[in-house]
Amino acid sequence: MRKSRVLEKLRTGELVSCFKVNLSEPRICEIAAIAGFDCVWVDQEHIGQDWSIIAANVWATKAHNTDLMVRVSRGSYSDYIKPLEQDAAGIMVPHVMSLSDAKEVIQATRFFPIGRRPLDGGNNDAAYTAIDLPDYMRDANQDRFVILQIEDPEALDDLDAIAALEGFDMLFFGPGDFSQGIGAPGQWQHPLLIEARKEVAIAAKRYGKFAGTVGNSSNLEELIELGYQFVSTGADVVGLTQYCRKLADLFSVAKK
Repeated sequence: MRKSRVLEKLRTGELVSCFKVNLSEPRICEIAAIAGFDCVWVDQEHIGQDWSIIAANVWATKAHNTDLMVRVSRGSYSDYIKPLEQDAAGIMVPHVMSLSDAKEVIQATRFFPIGRRPLDGGNNDAAYTAIDLPDYMRDANQDRFVILQIEDPEALDDLDAIAALEGFDMLFFGPGDFSQGIGAPGQWQHPLLIEARKEVAIAAKRYGKFAGTVGNSSNLEELIELGYQFVSTGADVVGLTQYCRKLADLFSVAKK
């Protein structure tokens, strides 16, 4: 099983870069991989790509030793494990709300002896049965990452208990929905949001987990100081929209 670039860097204390891709063209994932990102994030929660698109994104990133992370949709266990069976390097589960919720995710996404992830072994991640079953189960538990997204104020009540669980790798703070949850949509400097971001990083470190979040050039250093090793910066739709607007504005200026 291919080693996860993300996990290898995190486990040696390095910073991991991530880029979000919303569009369905696999060549965008490949461009991000060629550019040097450690991880590309594609989304099933809000976009719902066809599974053949996800498979193509896996191949596009693996070709350049970049990890593909899939944020899954909340649903049945099959929604969680399909990206892993296609050999995505990891998954992120959104809106983990409680300790019991976190336990259910781990149970569905990790093999024995940690959980009861359903077995197949005939897919990409097991080299289409070419990897012996015990080795496959061990490697999948060790070399594929599971991220729990903390993006609701309700989850803070169980934060330490969640962080203490065995079977996942990272707590990822999502400021967008958290700001909505505290009644302050888009207020990125709200005291409750700032405090929650700190709490997530502290809880992750306390229990030997990694901390991840979204960031930008203006707050990257601050996030690193807080203990965030995994930071997602930018997105294809943001870059394309800004580029198109900039070019269109040239014509507005020229008319004057």
